[in-house]
Amino acid sequence: MNINLNNGASTTKLLKLSEASLAHLSHSKVIDIRTHIPKITIGDISKISAFQPVVKYSIPLVLNKIAAGFPSPATDYVDKMVDMNELLISNKDATFIVQVESLSMKDIGIDINDYLIVDRSIRSQHQDIVIAFIDNEFTVKRMMITQRMSHDELAEIFHEDNLFDGLPAVWLKPENIECKPILPRNEQELVIWGVVTKVIKNLK
Repeated sequence: MNINLNNGASTTKLLKLSEASLAHLSHSKVIDIRTHIPKITIGDISKISAFQPVVKYSIPLVLNKIAAGFPSPATDYVDKMVDMNELLISNKDATFIVQVESLSMKDIGIDINDYLIVDRSIRSQHQDIVIAFIDNEFTVKRMMITQRMSHDELAEIFHEDNLFDGLPAVWLKPENIECKPILPRNEQELVIWGVVTKVIKNLK
């Protein structure tokens, strides 16, 4: 997939499916996109924030198994201290936090106001949850590679055999039965901006 953000009219050129290249932008700052595209709407995410681990913050990790009966003071069960930076972040220079603003992924537990940890250093693969950039918008979806899918898998999603031949090599699948897949047309550019590695939810 050839991507040229300097030319809004350029087309997405897909090579043979086995050679499909899922490109990340060359830099890991949101501002780099904004300098190339004058009008950007965020789409179904509300904001993108750079991760800046300025302090180390550790919390107790409780043992997985606790004996039956009345528990002793919590310190009896603390295995070690865990640094939250190490738990959530693999590559701090390529990590961003994205807040969700749609229900397009609700069937896998990603809801509005959830925070997604996004790593831009990871090469995206089939069925990864990704932050994608298409039609001047960011969106969170599952990335699908047509060649990696069976006929039964495609039939379950599209229910129409005559659509299979026209599928692009790479497309985006929502995890919400009420939302339609995003199938890039020849004149559209699709950028896989980063791979979602973790979801942070507020339960209260």
